[in-house]
Amino acid sequence: QVQLVESGGGLVQPGGSLRLSCAASGSIFSVDGMGWYRQAPGKERELIADITSGDNTKYADSVKGRFTIFMDNAKNTVYLQMNSLKPEDTAVYYCNVRVHWSGSSGGWHYWGQGTQVTVSS
Repeated sequence: QVQLVESGGGLVQPGGSLRLSCAASGSIFSVDGMGWYRQAPGKERELIADITSGDNTKYADSVKGRFTIFMDNAKNTVYLQMNSLKPEDTAVYYCNVRVHWSGSSGGWHYWGQGTQVTVSS
């Protein structure tokens, strides 16, 4: 029904920047919110940033002031601008989208395939 395609990951040096993108496509739907999660080896997946269709945002304390989430509503695409990257940011980053269809009684959520971000000197 809904497919998410992530891009923008890679290898960067400490202090560098990356921009992750996540585009949702498929059947006609309405986006209620999108978020970015990350999972490092041996750790559980954690919420990094979230944005609603009304542009309300929230961030994990570990990334506040360094990461920015924003959305292009027309393209159903969410971005994560990551600045001042640290080795501790190394993880697989996953996009999540919350959607609903007209006339439905509830919503659904979908995950992207994940993209590797490695911060190393």
